[in-house]
Amino acid sequence: MPIDLKVGDIVELKKQHACGCKEFEITRVGMDIKIKCTQCSRLIMLDRPTLEKRVKKIVNR
Repeated sequence: MPIDLKVGDIVELKKQHACGCKEFEITRVGMDIKIKCTQCSRLIMLDRPTLEKRVKKIVNR
C-alpha cells in the first residue's frame, strides 16, 4: 500500500544527505517525487517505490 505523501510534507529518510541532514520537504508528487533538502536546498528526484523504501517517518504534514 503506497504511503500518502503530499506536497509540503517533511519526511525523514533512513540515510542522511551529503550535507548531514536527514529531513526533506516534498515539492512534487506523481510517479516521480521531487524532494528538497531542508538544510542545503538541493533538489532530488526519485521514483515512488525507491522513496517509499527510504522514508523512515513523516515528521510534519
